[in-house]
Amino acid sequence: MSATDLVALVCCDLGAIVRGRSVLAAELDAQLAAGVGWVPANLSLTPLGPLADGTPFGSIGDLRLLPDPATHVRVDGASEASPLELVLCDVVETEGRPWECCPRSFLRDALAELRAECGARLLASFEHEFQLVTDTPAALPFSLEEQRRVDPFGVEAMAALIEAGAQPERFLAEFATHQFEIPVEAAEGVAAADRAVVFREVVREVARRCGSRASFAPLLDPSGPGNGVHIHLSLLDGDGGPLLYDARRPAHLSELGGRFAAGILRHAGALSALCAPSPASAARLTPHRWSAGAVCLGAGNREALLRIPSLVPLAGGDPARQLRLEFRGADGTANPYLALGAIVRAGLAGLRESLLAPPILDRDPAGLDAAEAARYGVGALPGSLEDALSALAADEVARGWLAPLLYDAYVGVKRAELQGVAGLDVSEVCGRYAAIY
Repeated sequence: MSATDLVALVCCDLGAIVRGRSVLAAELDAQLAAGVGWVPANLSLTPLGPLADGTPFGSIGDLRLLPDPATHVRVDGASEASPLELVLCDVVETEGRPWECCPRSFLRDALAELRAECGARLLASFEHEFQLVTDTPAALPFSLEEQRRVDPFGVEAMAALIEAGAQPERFLAEFATHQFEIPVEAAEGVAAADRAVVFREVVREVARRCGSRASFAPLLDPSGPGNGVHIHLSLLDGDGGPLLYDARRPAHLSELGGRFAAGILRHAGALSALCAPSPASAARLTPHRWSAGAVCLGAGNREALLRIPSLVPLAGGDPARQLRLEFRGADGTANPYLALGAIVRAGLAGLRESLLAPPILDRDPAGLDAAEAARYGVGALPGSLEDALSALAADEVARGWLAPLLYDAYVGVKRAELQGVAGLDVSEVCGRYAAIY
């Protein structure tokens, strides 16, 4: 470690931008107890740059970024690059009390409710798609040639993610131009969202070192495939036993799992405001983009908002451990803590209301007639960020998930984004967000 190495104390804001302050790495231990100063109005900074008009925060007030030592990440640089070193932080009041607008605290509180009400723990992973912005000609989708053309990116990304403790599983080329995916192992609770934040920053760092740029924007090209974030969810009991599996039920989804899924689908419109929250997001969430063409539950169905991935009995895999729900309606403009916390609270609402398990769609939802669509509960996601914000405002249950101050700040940022791209066509909007994410 060099005497001049810097470690960043950071948080992920409402627009999923990682912001913070850096200290000398040699002085990190001295900063752990009290953190570094922060300002409430920072939460109203928009991804487009300016502070949101009408922010609920003025120039008065102070907060602290309080580091969580368990999230300390260091990825050593090449000979010409400094290390990427960061620690994720809670945003707290100056006396240490959690701030009501802290995204990590939002997720932590949701997980505490899940544990208190049904004794369940959450295991989750964020499966990001991203594209490399490079002049290298693209090869065919899913091809080995495409992986080799961007070499050494794949090898270096896997090595850096291992060094960061993100537990990458595999590296693969995807469908769009220079689109890739690196699934990571699931983690429990807040650590799952922490891993999502670290993943994006590490991938961006490796891309920079390789002379390109990694973009997690929902759409780079409006006519092509987009970049989603598939959020995989499992529920465990206090002893670590799986709660979603029941071999006697359709698709092996337990009664508890069905009710949890029903809550997610009931609040799907409001969830879009938190999970696919940019002006470019809704254009990706349309039929036949392999994203989430319809609000329904499907088994092995990639057009469904909520999917039960196929079980794999090969090599003696335990189906009870494999069964999970996959939420396909998120993207890289979402704050992972808010997105995961909201999904958990939607599922909890389904449990509280004892909702019936939704029917499981086994075909393309776009091919259903009106009667079949009604039978399977198939609906459409909001067609724009404006529609998603309206759905959130109209959903009293979902609106209540956020403290009033957090709700006002969040909606203020999103409306500022809408205002910032007003008058642009979809290609121009995608271009603005591709440059940011």
